[in-house]
Amino acid sequence: MALSGGVGGAKLALGLYRVLPANSLSVIANPGDDFEHLGLTIWPDFDTLLYTLSGLAHPEQGWGRAGETGTFMAALKALGGEDWFFLGDGDLATHVERTRRLRAGQRPAEIARAVVSRLGIAAALLPASDQPVRTEVLTAQGPLAFQHYFVRERCRPSVTGFRFQGAEAATPSPEVLDALTMPGLAAIVICPSNPFISVDPMLAIPGFRAALRRSGAPIVAVSPIVGGQAIKGPTAKMLGELGQESSPVAIARHYGDLLTGIVLDEQDAPLAPSVAQLGIAVACLPTIMRSLAERECLAAGVLAFARCLPAGLR
Repeated sequence: MALSGGVGGAKLALGLYRVLPANSLSVIANPGDDFEHLGLTIWPDFDTLLYTLSGLAHPEQGWGRAGETGTFMAALKALGGEDWFFLGDGDLATHVERTRRLRAGQRPAEIARAVVSRLGIAAALLPASDQPVRTEVLTAQGPLAFQHYFVRERCRPSVTGFRFQGAEAATPSPEVLDALTMPGLAAIVICPSNPFISVDPMLAIPGFRAALRRSGAPIVAVSPIVGGQAIKGPTAKMLGELGQESSPVAIARHYGDLLTGIVLDEQDAPLAPSVAQLGIAVACLPTIMRSLAERECLAAGVLAFARCLPAGLR
């Protein structure tokens, strides 16, 4: 099983998908980026995973669909509509169909299962909850809905904290709980996603963290920080603004005793003893995934590391 945000996490999720047997992988998608826009329900991280695992993702961007066109957005802009969040013409069909199904009373997990099947993905791609959980970024200028902070404001405001609207009323979906109790679950991998905005929204759901622990599988995170920098996104910026060091040590400390192990990039090997002092097992592997082969190699290495860890330790 994997927990994942968008582009960075989806790279490792694809590696896991390719090295594991068909129908043996479940990926739980971050719900905190989800929002309503132009009357549609948008699931950005889920869709990035959807397009990545189905082979439809834009190869350079990592998000959106390959060969995408922008006729709709151009027409919307000409009418004076909100064009700060790009919706490609092919991508738009995903959001329209999802919104239609939601309004017809289908659960998010049911909708996810249907679209995954239609796109021929031999893995389970699961929303963390059937109830909405939305990240709100607290900034020096006031609170911002996540997509307003991330896309409209381009992460410029200084971050002071986070809130996860709706989390207190949410529960892990039945499909998530079933995946966590699957016999023979070998590992739970926290992909190299931003811990604050990609993983914490899931952990904020009551019962989610406890369900991870009850699985009995080792929980292994892959650090999204390499050499003091984030490979993708604002993780390093957020760490600094929150008064924390930009290093894998801070990532390990953030997750704390949830983790059985953590994977650092090879260049961060000198930090391994500091992480080990937290009581977390450490492996150092090449974690920068520029190619499909590197994604597969990292996935295989993470799984091999997890197999060496005790089950049900925490």
